[in-house]
Amino acid sequence: MSDHIHDAVIVGAGFGGMGAAIALRRRGRRDLVILEREDDLGGTWHVNRYPGLAVDIPSSTYSYSFAPNPYWSRLYAPGSELKAYADHVAERFDLRQHMRFGVTVENAAWDEQTRSWAVTDSTGAVTRGRLLLTATGFLSQPRLPDVPGVESFAGKVIHTARWDDAHRLTGEDVAIIGTGATSVQLVPELARVAGSLAVYQRTPIWVTPKLDGPIPRGVQKLFARLPFTQRIARLVGSAALEALMVIGVLQYRRFHPLNKVAEAWAKLHLRRQVKDPDLRRALTPDYSFGCKRPTFSNTYFRTFNERHVDLETTSIDHIDERGIVTTDGRRRDIDTLILATGFDLWDANFPAFAVEGTDGRELGAFWRAEGFQAYEGVSVPGFPNFFSLNSPWSYSGLSYFTTIESQMKHIDRLLAEADRRRATRIEVGEEANARFLAQMRANIESSVFALGDCGSARSYYFNQHGEATLLRATSTLGAFAAASRYPLEDYELSD
Repeated sequence: MSDHIHDAVIVGAGFGGMGAAIALRRRGRRDLVILEREDDLGGTWHVNRYPGLAVDIPSSTYSYSFAPNPYWSRLYAPGSELKAYADHVAERFDLRQHMRFGVTVENAAWDEQTRSWAVTDSTGAVTRGRLLLTATGFLSQPRLPDVPGVESFAGKVIHTARWDDAHRLTGEDVAIIGTGATSVQLVPELARVAGSLAVYQRTPIWVTPKLDGPIPRGVQKLFARLPFTQRIARLVGSAALEALMVIGVLQYRRFHPLNKVAEAWAKLHLRRQVKDPDLRRALTPDYSFGCKRPTFSNTYFRTFNERHVDLETTSIDHIDERGIVTTDGRRRDIDTLILATGFDLWDANFPAFAVEGTDGRELGAFWRAEGFQAYEGVSVPGFPNFFSLNSPWSYSGLSYFTTIESQMKHIDRLLAEADRRRATRIEVGEEANARFLAQMRANIESSVFALGDCGSARSYYFNQHGEATLLRATSTLGAFAAASRYPLEDYELSD
């Protein structure tokens, strides 16, 4: 075990972890270690490689504002370009030198005597840092379906977060479990090659038209030559997303008629693409628009018109070595089973490993006993020198980059004050944390999560206690304003 104490240990080499490293380096902390479980950087854009993968918001908004990419090929860039962008950022800001791949962190403990964190990985090795930043992402722990017998299936099983590029699906009888945003992108691609495709749906999803298309080379050159033109495009896209989030989700009390308009738009899209009324009925959600993150597609609905594609809404009873058996006794023999069952946010990712602060306080136990909470979506009382970037109440807007950059601003401002006062210990106060938590809980009462019909949505926005504590219950502008103005006195700084 090394006695060396780094300036900071960052867990996760996705966009959140890279953003944190950039912020720390700007603040003069250059002795950094970034521990990453996977074999390369990029987070979800490295792990996910399934056919049809693309960003689900306009590409112009999905990047760091200080490192724009003028060369996105489409309005909604494919996943491979997001991975390439992550590589570009790492090279531009010289971040790979700090990264250690194939390292699975198992626990972290605060050492009051040395004012540092001891981070232990699965090999027993310990890495120490003055600061600990967790950037393990919101979508990092794949979830298996709660269906008996998955392990007994004799064919090929592929989770979308562990895609097997070598496996060929051409002509196979394929089944996919799950109809979330991943499935919306993947199903049309599967239908192109599979001999037959069965889509097992537990919860329908709201889908609206996707205004997509290639970005002309001339526009790319314009963005590269005159960066302010891309900033304008980013501003327009961000404003539209912000309106959707604030009006359609957070201010549901005032604007709920607009949600009905969005629902009508999605139903019209479905009607245009699917003529069979029974099939349309099965594909129509019975929960309010906004309870679950909606998505966009021009091909998902019409895929179900294909003769070799079946939508199955009867619950699965079990899976055996040959295929899937539903609760009505029907069997479907298949060659390949694809699991588009999403990620285990609340049970396995909050936190993603054991974090022990002062007086034996364990983060996961604290959140489950006292409620999911984090001051400004960043800090937790009882955990000095600790910043949790994928926290309750942290996700701001629809682009993850707005969350990252507002958190970068929050941390940078705090560390500037710590440097000014030569403080080595930073901890948010209990009173400040309670005040922020009360504000978020009050704000969420005006949202679709509290006032809409979300009972059947099965949305990852809700934790296991039925509380919608993932999204920050303010506008993105509010998040950035708070990052610039929160009272520094809310933190206890000591040398």
